[in-house]
Amino acid sequence: MVAPLPKDKLRAVYNKVASWYDWQHSFLTLNADQKGRRFVVAKTISPGDHVLDAGAGTGTTALMAAQKAGAKGKVTLYDFSEGMLNKAKEKATKAHLTDRLTFEQGNMEKLPFEDNSFDVGLSTYSMCPLYVPSVAAEELYRVVKPGGKIGVAHSTEPTNAVIKKVADWAENIYWKIPELSLGCRAVEVLAVLERLGGNVIFKKKIGVPLWPFLVFVIEKPL
Repeated sequence: MVAPLPKDKLRAVYNKVASWYDWQHSFLTLNADQKGRRFVVAKTISPGDHVLDAGAGTGTTALMAAQKAGAKGKVTLYDFSEGMLNKAKEKATKAHLTDRLTFEQGNMEKLPFEDNSFDVGLSTYSMCPLYVPSVAAEELYRVVKPGGKIGVAHSTEPTNAVIKKVADWAENIYWKIPELSLGCRAVEVLAVLERLGGNVIFKKKIGVPLWPFLVFVIEKPL
């Protein structure tokens, strides 16, 4: 498995690709990314929820969450890339949802929020490029209230040995082009959330065989 990109390099890459990220990610995943976002939002959000979208990127998931949470809901978009957040703000303005959203910049591995602050915590494709994804998962769990839900979608390893070998070969090639790889690699955080006490209420693998995604929802016990 390839090593994560340095944080400064990763931020620079996402700032650079922000204007075309949505198109690129959907194209390369054959729209599986959107399917994952819809699963996560459908399985976690209720009207009036206060939601944290950690690693919100261009805001696609956050806007879905804001629409489902309704006029009484609130969504905080948190991301380390100012370029991605600026794109999210543009999209929020066009969707007339800015009154339901707040935007903050920072590192997912050290969230600046109190324990038990949110009804729902989301991370869609934002764990994959992190230096220590398990720490970010622990942070997301920490800031969600007991009884709340955590919805995650991230890259995972192919289960077929032959396909995995091909995927590893391809990864070694496109990893040399950070604007293409986006620093994303297969990660594993579900076990971390389960060790913390989270209960799995939804789990599904989606996407193309070479680059599948794991989508899951955890409920934090009361």
